[in-house]
Amino acid sequence: MNPTNIGNIEAVLTQIRNYQVQAQDGVNASQSGAMGARSENLGFADAVKGAIQEVNGTQMASKDLRVAYEHGENVPLTDVVIGMQKSSLAFEATLQIRNKVLKAYEDILHMPV
Repeated sequence: MNPTNIGNIEAVLTQIRNYQVQAQDGVNASQSGAMGARSENLGFADAVKGAIQEVNGTQMASKDLRVAYEHGENVPLTDVVIGMQKSSLAFEATLQIRNKVLKAYEDILHMPV
């Protein structure tokens, strides 16, 4: 395997692990009933907005790599493909999370009182 690919895969895995830690921290804070300094500054809307901005940034970076490659700049094709895969994966994950949140909302909406 190309060392660049391994580095990119490790970066994505590190990012996923960071998201898992952040999610677990959020669950722990809500279970204990105490809001930490980090939770006070970051509401649900801010977290969603930040995640969407991060996905958008990934897509823009992928687009920039693709355009640079198309214009003949010195950009390896592997970096372009990996960037496109990262942006696609980030978008698909965001879409799946949105679907899960909407499903949960509908389930709560249709609960008998």
